[in-house]
Amino acid sequence: MPYYDLAFNLPLGQVYTYKEDSKGEAQVGKRAMAILGKKDCLAYIVAQRETPPPGLKEEAIKPIRRLVDSQVIFGQEDLDLARWLAQFYFCSLGEALGAMIPSGKRAGTYPSLIEEEDITDERLDLSDEQKQALEEILKPEAQGKRFYLYGITGSGKTEVFLRAAQAMLERGRSVIYLVPEISLTHQTAETIGRRFGGAASAIHSGMSPAERFSEWMKIRGSEEARIVVGPRSAVFAPVKNLGLNIIDEEQDGSYKSGASPRYHARQVAMRRTSPPEAPAPGGPPPGDRPILLMGSATPSAEAWQYMEDKTITRLSLSRRLSGGDLPEVIPVSLEKTEGALSPELKEEIRITAGMGKQSILFLNRRGFAYYYHCKSCLYELSCRRCSVSLTWYKSRNRAICHYCGYTAPVPQSCPQCGSLEAGFSGFGTEMIEEEIRATFPELSYIRVDGDTMKNKRSLKKALESFRAGEIDILLGTQMVAKGLNFPGVRLVGVVLADTGLHLPDFRAAERTFALVVQVAGRSGRYTQGGKVIVQTLRPQDPAIVKSCTLDLPGFYEEELAQRRELGFPPFTRLIRLVLRGRQEDKVIGAAQRLADLSRPLIPPGAETLGPAECPLALISGQYRRQLILRGRNMGPLHRSAQAIIGAYMKGRDPRVHMEIDVDPVNLL
Repeated sequence: MPYYDLAFNLPLGQVYTYKEDSKGEAQVGKRAMAILGKKDCLAYIVAQRETPPPGLKEEAIKPIRRLVDSQVIFGQEDLDLARWLAQFYFCSLGEALGAMIPSGKRAGTYPSLIEEEDITDERLDLSDEQKQALEEILKPEAQGKRFYLYGITGSGKTEVFLRAAQAMLERGRSVIYLVPEISLTHQTAETIGRRFGGAASAIHSGMSPAERFSEWMKIRGSEEARIVVGPRSAVFAPVKNLGLNIIDEEQDGSYKSGASPRYHARQVAMRRTSPPEAPAPGGPPPGDRPILLMGSATPSAEAWQYMEDKTITRLSLSRRLSGGDLPEVIPVSLEKTEGALSPELKEEIRITAGMGKQSILFLNRRGFAYYYHCKSCLYELSCRRCSVSLTWYKSRNRAICHYCGYTAPVPQSCPQCGSLEAGFSGFGTEMIEEEIRATFPELSYIRVDGDTMKNKRSLKKALESFRAGEIDILLGTQMVAKGLNFPGVRLVGVVLADTGLHLPDFRAAERTFALVVQVAGRSGRYTQGGKVIVQTLRPQDPAIVKSCTLDLPGFYEEELAQRRELGFPPFTRLIRLVLRGRQEDKVIGAAQRLADLSRPLIPPGAETLGPAECPLALISGQYRRQLILRGRNMGPLHRSAQAIIGAYMKGRDPRVHMEIDVDPVNLL
């Protein structure tokens, strides 16, 4: 009788052996239900063995209760990738497979991206720069290489991506096309659907688990689904004979998973394009590896440095193709402005509307106001369960925490001293909406944020209405900042550019710079005279100055010099260990023990930072402390982290949980 090793989607450091199911249908690559402890749990069958593991008695081995799948849903190549994912990101094999393979059962036929009769082959004339970039990507010797398509907004990066994808399909290879957010997934999916028809497939979080799993199986079992578009998780798509992996808006933080395994899609894509130690059966030979093609108008600092080092080949696009020049970007100080919209921004909105053009107002903060304080006793209204200020929602007359959802009534006077000189300040999209309504009653507007766009259909409808010219002003958060293309937009107003600059995170300046440059890129893409008003309370901050002059080389030069001096990525690698629990003294004690264990195990040239309170020291009633391991080379640092974590786990307090983040994108 064969035995099977099962991996559960739980933080368990081992696989478990079970007997064959009663129907004899067990097979490596299928999912199964099995009793673990006293619970019936979903598991992945990862290996078959003829004899029980040493030391495990036959009578102690339970049978698999039942099979979930009638056919194999993951192969050897998927399993190899899952093992690497588990090893590199310190998670279990089951957690790695759980991240890769959508949950749910096979649904009925899932509709393709568009109806067949809508398919058109949109062919645009390429510029000389686009032709040159495409030639480099498609050279025979480019296999296994990494390219970066660096171009200003509106310079035609998407068309180069699509032509490269078309060439790969013609060679009989498949393509994965990653985009950062669901708002971009729809636009890109529609473009790809028009271009490639039935060869195109989409996987994204707006789909139900059954739809995602159905699409996964369609990709796995079909020769037709050969180009897959989607956000982070689409990097695991089981395409046959992968030839090209595209990462659009490479710098976007949403490519990094916030839950275990805390993988970065860019890192996984790099792994999928690297020659394997032992090629998987049926996979491409080592000399026929996929190409990795990344792109953005604002590369991450890491990518910029790798381009400078020639580790990644830079392909540049320097001009807009649709007739528009780069917009004029005007910084405006908010220091003496009453309300959220400066006179300069209001005037430009009126001028833009008079020209029959559209405006986008961007603010990366929801709600009406976000900071309650008392001028008499300096009291601040914070969440009871998180160390963050509550945000006032005027429409609901409630103060709400964006981290845990805690709500409280809005105080009429200071809860601490009773003073009437207390209240909310700062502004969010709800306040901007009210000011737009009062200032421009004759103009139509729509607000696009996490509070108004409850599902993919409402977001898609809002963006389509704006693109069709039915709305004068689009007010939004990060959803409208990048990638989206609106021909009628003349004006972009960044309501407050420095919302993220005060965050205690070494990437704060980079994020602010990228966001301003990206949102500015929505202006004047098809017409001359595009304008961007950047409102700020810190007009002299280097990130604001450089973004307003669109000086990308200057910004990266200064930012990377500072990173080098301070020892932050890309010049070092980080592994962040966060301890959290409901009893603060237990968390503090565990963090100190972790630090003590780490000191003799840290490799030469590396160091530990901490233990220290996390910048967000309390979230959902859990106290948080962190220890950061920092070194120049990931290999020794990773081995050290493995030893430190192993030593800590032997005597850990079960009331304190550990989160492990390799190459963290934020330190909050």
